[in-house]
Amino acid sequence: MSDHRLGGQPWNSAIPYAPRLPAAALAGVRSRRIFAVVLDLFIVSLLSCGIWLGLGFLSLGLLWFVLPPLFPIVAFFYNGLTVSGRGRGTPGMRAMDLEVRMTSGAPVPFLNAAAHAVLFYISWMFPPILLISLFSPEKRCLHDMLAGLVITRRPD
Repeated sequence: MSDHRLGGQPWNSAIPYAPRLPAAALAGVRSRRIFAVVLDLFIVSLLSCGIWLGLGFLSLGLLWFVLPPLFPIVAFFYNGLTVSGRGRGTPGMRAMDLEVRMTSGAPVPFLNAAAHAVLFYISWMFPPILLISLFSPEKRCLHDMLAGLVITRRPD
């Protein structure tokens, strides 16, 4: 399967990643990622609240005081399942015309996608770390590099 963003060359997991993605594959990725994060945070918040309310009502309110923090658990599975799924991105990413792949071009396994989410939320504790994407030629953040992922525009 050929991808026009790579100069007509198919992704090949046997060939090591060379950071030579065409400009079209990376155009507007940073700003689109910001909007995607806002959408995803909203969706994860709604899911977390829904689960919290549902479990609370099922237990007649007894679990509301002892439920673990649901947001990180929901975010872990939300990111892991959506990024490793056939859509290759969270609903926010897909709405912003982005996709996630391994640096080799292969689809992302669940563990890499979930680790990417954990590293992303950890990076929010140290916001200057997010500035690394300004110096990366592929516009990758540190959590992308550590998880072995690259985020690009979807092919037309």
